Amino acid sequence: MSVCYHCGKGILLGRSHTHHRGVAGGRWKKRAPKTQRLFRPNLQKVQILENGKKLTVKVCSKCIKRVKKDIRDGARPFLTLVTLQNLKVRQEAAQKEQPIATL
Repeated sequence: MSVCYHCGKGILLGRSHTHHRGVAGGRWKKRAPKTQRLFRPNLQKVQILENGKKLTVKVCSKCIKRVKKDIRDGARPFLTLVTLQNLKVRQEAAQKEQPIATL
């Protein structure tokens, strides 16, 4: 089932509208038809650390952005993404390396 692991965001039922502009005829010919459709969340598979174990879960893009912003601002994120931990290690390693002087 497509539901966000953190916030529970899921599929919503709604209507799609198409617009008929400039159609000859009376008022009802210009009326926009409405059909049922599904609005699906933008879910991504990510690996998280929970109780020291790696789990692969589906998280919506809004929650992923919230985790990245919390890390950037120095706050404690609500999820620990494995990919962001690897990124942090790589950034620290890059800072330790001395830049090579070119002539």
